Amino acid sequence: MIRQCRDSDIEMIYSIINDAAEKYKGVIPDDRWKVPYMSEVELRHEIDEGVVFWGYEEDGTMVGIMGIQHVRDVTLIRHAYVRPTRQNQGIGKKLLSELCRQTDRPILIGTWADAAWAIRFYEEHGFRRVPQQEKSRLLEKYWSIPARQVETSVVLADQKWFDLFESHPGSFH
Repeated sequence: MIRQCRDSDIEMIYSIINDAAEKYKGVIPDDRWKVPYMSEVELRHEIDEGVVFWGYEEDGTMVGIMGIQHVRDVTLIRHAYVRPTRQNQGIGKKLLSELCRQTDRPILIGTWADAAWAIRFYEEHGFRRVPQQEKSRLLEKYWSIPARQVETSVVLADQKWFDLFESHPGSFH
């Protein structure tokens, strides 16, 4: 079952994020890795900034989460994590499909450039990397992340974004 997360789910969201983010250790730049990967204060800040988390539950236990955030003229998919023991079972795909159905705006996704598995996941579901020259502009316009994270990330977009970008270059600048 997929459902919108509630305040009472904060501890579970925190646990899933930090459990699944262990996969980044030794992959992303060392200066971007920390423990916990996302603190509870950071998680609450993301929610306060408009990230709405959705969870995938089985037998009353949440095993995956994904956030959606409407920013200006686009929708961002944020913080997609599935418990390591439950990965590669279609949970991320179900969450992504549900969140994509919730918007008619172009969708952007940012992830670590060295997280090949994450990039591959999004590409398998119809997203493509934006041109390198657009990446930094998009990350600076739609996300609130440090410059070092901008340097070490990629942005993927859905076909709607590419259609608009190609027909109106500069619309998203």
